[in-house]
Amino acid sequence: MSDQVSSFGEWGVVDGLPVFHETVSPTDPVCTWDPVIEPTTNRHWAAFGNRRFQAIADNHGTLAIWDTATSFQWLTGALGTGVTTVDTGGGSWATDLSRWPDAWSAEPPTRTWGPTWFTVRGTCDGIDIERSTFAPDGDLPWLVVRVTVATSRAAVLTVAEEWTVRRSAVAPFFGDRSEQTGDSVESIRSVAAGDRVRFVDDTGAPQLSLVSYQPLTRIDGGEPRVELDLAAGESRTLWFAIGREEEAPPPTDPEAEWVRSLDALRARLPVASSGRVAALQREVPWHAAMLTGGACTDKVLGNHTLDQASAYSFRLGFNGAARDPLQHALPLVYSEPDLALSVLRNTCSWATPDGELPYALDAQKQRMTLRYRPSDQALWSMWLASEYLAATGDVAAFTEALPFHPSCDAEPAPLVDHLSRQYRHLIDVVGVGAHGHIRILNADWNDSALTLSPLPRDVMMNEGESVLNSAMAAWVLPRFAGCLRRIASAAEGDASTMLALADDADRRADDWRDLVAGEWNGRWFHRALGPGAVIGADDCWLEVQPWAILCGAATEDQAEQLLATIDATMRDDSPVGCRLRGPRPIKVPAERLPGQGTSGGIWYSINMTLAWAARDVAPDLAWDELDRMTLHAHSKAYPDIWEGTISGPDSYNTPESSRPGATWAWPSSHVAMQSFPVTNLHAHAQVLLTYLRLLGVEPTAAGSLRVGSADDRFTSSTFSLEGGGHGWLQSTGPVTVATPHGEVSGSGRVTF
Repeated sequence: MSDQVSSFGEWGVVDGLPVFHETVSPTDPVCTWDPVIEPTTNRHWAAFGNRRFQAIADNHGTLAIWDTATSFQWLTGALGTGVTTVDTGGGSWATDLSRWPDAWSAEPPTRTWGPTWFTVRGTCDGIDIERSTFAPDGDLPWLVVRVTVATSRAAVLTVAEEWTVRRSAVAPFFGDRSEQTGDSVESIRSVAAGDRVRFVDDTGAPQLSLVSYQPLTRIDGGEPRVELDLAAGESRTLWFAIGREEEAPPPTDPEAEWVRSLDALRARLPVASSGRVAALQREVPWHAAMLTGGACTDKVLGNHTLDQASAYSFRLGFNGAARDPLQHALPLVYSEPDLALSVLRNTCSWATPDGELPYALDAQKQRMTLRYRPSDQALWSMWLASEYLAATGDVAAFTEALPFHPSCDAEPAPLVDHLSRQYRHLIDVVGVGAHGHIRILNADWNDSALTLSPLPRDVMMNEGESVLNSAMAAWVLPRFAGCLRRIASAAEGDASTMLALADDADRRADDWRDLVAGEWNGRWFHRALGPGAVIGADDCWLEVQPWAILCGAATEDQAEQLLATIDATMRDDSPVGCRLRGPRPIKVPAERLPGQGTSGGIWYSINMTLAWAARDVAPDLAWDELDRMTLHAHSKAYPDIWEGTISGPDSYNTPESSRPGATWAWPSSHVAMQSFPVTNLHAHAQVLLTYLRLLGVEPTAAGSLRVGSADDRFTSSTFSLEGGGHGWLQSTGPVTVATPHGEVSGSGRVTF
């Protein structure tokens, strides 16, 4: 596997961690791309962060700070700042493209994208500069900046740290999308005080503080300046920090914080070794860093949120759907279970006391229920809860009180009550249709399912049934039943209600499994039903097929035939994964484009289930699908496309689309994933979860954790599978691990 498959640069290792070195100049034609609903640009970007902030770095050498703790907002504006300026006395230049020295036109600085940092490194007139911005590990609301200046000649320099603070909100999801970065902009002024600059609004309320860790020559216009008198061969390192001083003080010793964070990062990021997908050795820790870097402390609902980001957050200004943070947290069960639990609790707090999870939260963290009313949300919370308990044994977490959404004005309830109410909402409110399948309402996983249906929207919304929901429920509910029984067994009081709910879940799962089995048409399983219509009779909708296998509705022969059909008609000639629809050509509404989005695009949240379902039936297909999901595969197939290089969207366009390897856009609605085609957490979470599933790691209906016998390895600070079905698990409470060699039970460090 070559490290140089991308036109933008190559992968490397710094401090024992994977990094991507971008070496191509932003003025090179390969950097020019079309966001579709915004002007063509040569600026591209990606995000990194800790559990409190996200920083968006770009190839021009600048950064922006994004904060979702209380609402969705840019603290610096959407266009980057965060640069170093250098005044040599005979001229000045800076580390952003608009002020690069002339020498950098021929030999641009290297921009290095690290797991939690961004570095710009270049040389001009004998002066070397390296600027790195780092997100300290944990919940600290600060970014640390290290600037090292070295010179091969004697030089007197003035070095300045420049940040433009310009707090602005994102335009509302249903509002005018023509002005993406100019809404609700607040006037910010800088106030110099000693070793720092405080940026405050018109009321004097602090927004950000910029701290210098070395004596300053002066502060001009909010920019700390340091004069350096360097002899030939001498170097100096300057330290700064920018963050929320009203929340927490800045690091006392930035260099020590840098070292501590690197040590913590190496300790918490999982590592992998795969003889079948070599790229996973660097991509497993990379994806884990990108995934956890999207988390943020939620100061409104509590715990941590882990939204999709990408165009949904940064352009459309909402956190949704509720199923998405739950999906993102699934692989974290095996590396950072505390964060997985925090995300589960946060997302359950979106609900009302009757158990309804909304489609999304808006930029102000209010429930969004007008446009979409999905029917599948509870299945995802029950899945994450069951997986978390199987891997941690943390029964106590389910008895701790958890608030409902603040708009409900309701008393908090234990987490298990939240989940039970969500189950009852699925059964009693979503309900079933005339054929006995779970109703689809106006969306299940596929937000466009009704639009793509041949029946009128209102007919499907009122009477349509989702075979996908039934198939997924037939797998999830037995695990949830096992979860409830484990909680009930540890309960101090009467647990009969939980046990009755578990029995009800098992019975319904059996019924839905039988119903799904009846949807086999000789080639694949139907997607949905409506009055007098079957959706998916003439074309294969991928999202339902893996669940039909996983829940046991497909016979062995049907599973083999189904996967062979998918391989031949939906995976063929698609280098980055299976298409959502097939065989080609598929029928789509006139306003949709085939091969994009839900009109047959490539969705890793669904391809994860495909590889998982194929693991025991067609293992070569399963591992090949995971291989196609890697960043390496995308760069190899589409070396000139930035998305897919170090991060990606929720969906890629297929080879037969008009923009293969890019992502979806609906210009008529002024909505496009292509406008922010990276930092979607599905691009990272699904690769991790797919790998774990191919290693045989999954919860069972008995409430235990199953592991397989693959020789490939995965190791984190809490879980290790070392090959051949052996490893260890660090649990909170009692767990049972079902291995190929038998069951092992215990608590604490459980070796198997």
